[in-house]
Amino acid sequence: MTRAATPGGRIDALRRGLTRTWEVLRGSDLAVRPFRPGEDGPLASFSPPDDEREVDRYWVNAPYAYVVITYDDAESAHRYYAVEPVLDEFERDLLDRVVDDIRDPLLYREGTGKTDEETLREELERLLEAYGLDVEMATFHAVAYYLYRDFRGYGKVDPLLNDRHIEDVSCDGYDLPIFVYHDEYTDIRTNVSFGREELDNYVIRLAQQSGRHVSVGDPMVETTLPDGSRAELALGEEVTPRGSAFTIRQYAEDPFTPIDLVEYGTFSVEQMAYFWLCIEHNKSLIFAGGTASGKTTSMNAVSMFIPPRAKVLTIEDTRELSLYHDNWLSSITRERRYEGADIDMYDLLRSALRHRPEYIIVGEVRGDEAITLFQAMNTGHTTFSTMHADSIETVINRLENEPINVPRAMVQSLDMLSVQTLTRSDDQRVRRAKTIGEIGGIDQRTGELDYSSAFEWDAETDAFRRNDSALLTEIADERGWSRSELLREVRRRERFLEHARRLGVTDYRTFTALINEYYADPERAMDRLEARVEDADVEVTGGVAVAGGGRGDDAPRDGDSG
Repeated sequence: MTRAATPGGRIDALRRGLTRTWEVLRGSDLAVRPFRPGEDGPLASFSPPDDEREVDRYWVNAPYAYVVITYDDAESAHRYYAVEPVLDEFERDLLDRVVDDIRDPLLYREGTGKTDEETLREELERLLEAYGLDVEMATFHAVAYYLYRDFRGYGKVDPLLNDRHIEDVSCDGYDLPIFVYHDEYTDIRTNVSFGREELDNYVIRLAQQSGRHVSVGDPMVETTLPDGSRAELALGEEVTPRGSAFTIRQYAEDPFTPIDLVEYGTFSVEQMAYFWLCIEHNKSLIFAGGTASGKTTSMNAVSMFIPPRAKVLTIEDTRELSLYHDNWLSSITRERRYEGADIDMYDLLRSALRHRPEYIIVGEVRGDEAITLFQAMNTGHTTFSTMHADSIETVINRLENEPINVPRAMVQSLDMLSVQTLTRSDDQRVRRAKTIGEIGGIDQRTGELDYSSAFEWDAETDAFRRNDSALLTEIADERGWSRSELLREVRRRERFLEHARRLGVTDYRTFTALINEYYADPERAMDRLEARVEDADVEVTGGVAVAGGGRGDDAPRDGDSG
């Protein structure tokens, strides 16, 4: 006979039950405080598999979640491990109970002036007290983390989307590991995956979070998530035989500036000064390249050269562009739901012309809207856009043929073409402006469109070569500048950008403010920037340089949580 079956055992069980009932009825007084790693111990720990060696470790959501990168010598591949708080059986049961009980109270906590995280923690504390539980702080904070991750974050994928080093998150189907594109380790397999029902529900949730609808009858959705990431969703096995799938492309919270692109080697200072002068003088531009070559990023960056107070109108399928510009009207296409009509890029572009903008920026040209875009160029509007093509010749062919069909006479109203590529340099994937071309007129002898290269990238030396520019000569004629005056202005802008680079001006608001200051008074802006550089040089030479580590300096130790 077991102890529980004896009279004494039954009495003990009854006593524990009565005590537990009394605690629940009485409630508890939970003293919630911030998590203290030294006292509360680690929330998560991780040791690499025996056949893998650790090469990197860093926080993505301290003190809750961090990432460990390992290397498998046998497979010659990196592995990505998202490490989150570990829950024991009691904590998992508690989380399930809280998830059910917390939903309704949250509906009535809107408009409290508190953040979502504060509201969730307050409700969690109230529920635990109502349960009569006096849990340890490690348990409270671990449960609070998962509540916020699942209610307001992105569930299992949340650590990946909080990793500033990840550009792309790809899930290819049921029970398959998610892959990410890491800015240092490139394509890498993670320890995150979804089961069948879990993945179907997750794809539906992503669509709902972005205000879209996805179903078996309409299984594909392209959308923008609340954090600005771009997502492509597929539900079920109708179009993706291995099951529901999604790809999330992350964008920096703050857009890259021209200085950032110079630092990354995508463009040179000379090229950025060239763009600056051309954009000021209303030259139209298309960025072309393959997938992930940085077309939209570059277009957004050079748009910071647009003069202040000029009216700018942007047209996109999904929100990607971000400008620090006072006179900016943003518009996004709309897909028809249960009533109303589709509003596509062609509709938005026609409407845009009635707003009389000086600059029109279109996310990507694919079809009918291109005709209207080139009509806008012909009527004096400066336009920027992107398209998929790998050379100047391909761009022209795509524009002149199905499904775009822009007449050759209209194509010549385009001034510049920047063709970008995603390539490898020193075993790293890099983005480079392969060529910056200028579109000329139609050759009367051959009937073909003339074009030339203002800049070309030499892959062997990883350097940019400058050629003669007909556009700069055209600008000099418009302004009445001599050749020496043109060169002096170009060099002054190159010097201005080089100074901004030395000062590390990479915040897009600060950079745009500097450009606006230059437009107001070039000489004064140049003098002030040079003075700042001189002061910075004095500080550097007057002090002692200290070599610091990278992100590993504040990376979590094994089992560390703060």
